[in-house]
Amino acid sequence: MGAQSARHTVLVVEDDPSIRTLLTSALNAAGYSVASAADGREAVGETGRCRPDLIVLDVTLPDTDGFAVTRELRSRGDYTPVLFLTARTDIEDRIIGLSSGGDDYVTKPFHIQEILLRIRAILRRTGGSPRPPAEHPPLRYADLRVDRDRHTVHRAGQPVRLSPTEFRLLVCLVSRPETVLEKREILQEVWRYGFAGDTRIVDTYIKNLRRKTDHTGPPLIHTVRGVGYCLRLPRADAP
Repeated sequence: MGAQSARHTVLVVEDDPSIRTLLTSALNAAGYSVASAADGREAVGETGRCRPDLIVLDVTLPDTDGFAVTRELRSRGDYTPVLFLTARTDIEDRIIGLSSGGDDYVTKPFHIQEILLRIRAILRRTGGSPRPPAEHPPLRYADLRVDRDRHTVHRAGQPVRLSPTEFRLLVCLVSRPETVLEKREILQEVWRYGFAGDTRIVDTYIKNLRRKTDHTGPPLIHTVRGVGYCLRLPRADAP
């Protein structure tokens, strides 16, 4: 893994010095370049300075929480992938974290090998790993255009800014327009595993995606009650 990970920089944000040192040492040994921060303000500053490929972000920080840090970065147009690290285990906390713009979630106590595997998986699925030249034609449906190689989305010619996870979710839907996709199917394709079988994370991300894509024209993302979601134009006979 070292030859591949050596091209990536990871920012570790953790206020506990012992955990921060452990993560930094393990990531260095795995071939990553590592920067670190001990609180939220420092994390935002370091993100701008070192432009990391991924952030390992503790949720509980002395000056704020990791969710607020992520929302701050996203509001600035920074969509660096985030792996949350926390002692909180409730599914509600997990949903809050991921809906704030995070990409994955690991609870303490953790095994360092799990952290390394999660980082590698996130970089692979968010485009952090080097990729071959562009080969995918843009996906189109109605006035929606999704460019997978440039990671851009336009609705009626207007740009739509999405997080990496929101983008993957939209690609999942627009790849199979007018097809009903079950929530568990979406979980597997977008997140690659089922978050202990809880599909509420899909509902949360769909809500975010609708807010960003459906305000400029007819709604395209529709709920199929009890099943999942479908990308289609509104039906004339719909209530």
